[in-house]
Amino acid sequence: MRLPPEEAIGRNITLDELLASRDARQASQGDWLKRHAVALVSFTVVAPGPVKDSALTRRIFNYGAAALHTLAGKQGWPVMAQRGLASASGPEGLLAIAAPARDIKLATIALEQSHALGRLWDIDVLTPEGEILSRRHFALPARRCLLCEQSAAACGRGKTHSLSSLLTRMEALLHVADRDLVFSTYFAAKSFP
Repeated sequence: MRLPPEEAIGRNITLDELLASRDARQASQGDWLKRHAVALVSFTVVAPGPVKDSALTRRIFNYGAAALHTLAGKQGWPVMAQRGLASASGPEGLLAIAAPARDIKLATIALEQSHALGRLWDIDVLTPEGEILSRRHFALPARRCLLCEQSAAACGRGKTHSLSSLLTRMEALLHVADRDLVFSTYFAAKSFP
């Protein structure tokens, strides 16, 4: 499900294109639910600004896809089908997972909260019947802004922060994830007495 960062489209997306991509995503989710009849994970990247498909968003997506596979493996949840899609509206992934949707959602919330890039992932979990489980289902607060403690939705609507500040923060989080990967790979290769 990896998407090559070097192949990113890297152009501004219009509002009409963004809305059309959301409609297409919902239709695709419905098709997947009919075909697979198990919980569905729909995964995108939080990408402020008009460029949604960039090398940055694809690298963040690839980390998320790997984290979702690792999570499913650790939990013993079979991934029945998967698809990665690159579009001007940003990278998208679908995973049909044979496990209770509620368990998947709780695990993905924990993943979003614990991974260096988790705040940049938008992981939706749908029941086999098509209900989207949200943080509200678990009495959890709305997601926080990348730069301050306010609600992400409020800061986004109010354009509280500059696009350059948000992109700089995204790059800093990616740097942390890269560093963590290097360290974990290094220590996994070493044998300590």
